[in-house]
Amino acid sequence: SQVLGLPRRTEGVGVMEKDRRDFLKLAGASLLGLGGAAPAAALASAAGRPAHAEGTHWAMVVDTRKCAAKEGCTACSDACHLAHNVPEIPDEAHEIKWIWKEEYPRAFPSQVHPYTEDSLRERNVPVLCNHCERPPCVRVCPTQATFKVEQGIVSIDMHRCIGCRYCVAACPYGSRSFNWKDPRPHLEQIQPDYPTRTKGVVEKCNFCEERLAKGRIPSCVEACAKAECGALVFGDLNDPESEVSRLLRTTNTIRRKPSLGTAPSVFYIV
Repeated sequence: SQVLGLPRRTEGVGVMEKDRRDFLKLAGASLLGLGGAAPAAALASAAGRPAHAEGTHWAMVVDTRKCAAKEGCTACSDACHLAHNVPEIPDEAHEIKWIWKEEYPRAFPSQVHPYTEDSLRERNVPVLCNHCERPPCVRVCPTQATFKVEQGIVSIDMHRCIGCRYCVAACPYGSRSFNWKDPRPHLEQIQPDYPTRTKGVVEKCNFCEERLAKGRIPSCVEACAKAECGALVFGDLNDPESEVSRLLRTTNTIRRKPSLGTAPSVFYIV
């Protein structure tokens, strides 16, 4: 389950769900090697705060200029897909993806006009789940398999997913993939630290919740830094001293499809 050792939901939680959640948190902590009594202070975040500290709001800033300068680089998606056992399926109809690149006009249709410079029109930008403040996918899920946690992450409990794909239809960013077939035969190697999926469930980027619980930054951000690109910055939106907050204060940024009112937690420098 993707709720292993993770903070509680903020929407649609009843008494029975709370009991189930507490059990899964304890079991998940053991599976992850954290121990049921791991102190919150030990979960250091990328912003220097506990990973699940009250008031934290995880966010990402993508500098599309730096990404474009590293032409052909796929370090972020390669690292993400390897860490999360995302299969490589040649058939586009069955493709599974957590982070990938789209041409600027497709990613930002409302930000293009006849005078948009050609270099920007032709730019490929990384896209992923936006972890919206008001996620439409959460509202339509009939089993609460999709939910939002206190730190702003939109998560999926794949054990509760019934494959109705309402969330896929509701997401305006195309950020969710459905497993039309068993993904495991398409994995060259399986990472034991993250569960594989089965046929009939939805999956997407989870901002590397499992890494945050261990005080580590998302795999895509780490890989981007190692590739000497530095296009991805991750941190606490509510911490004024975080690099994310500093960039948002000092740099002009945009978000995808702002008119929809979803309030994404992923910002772009163009």
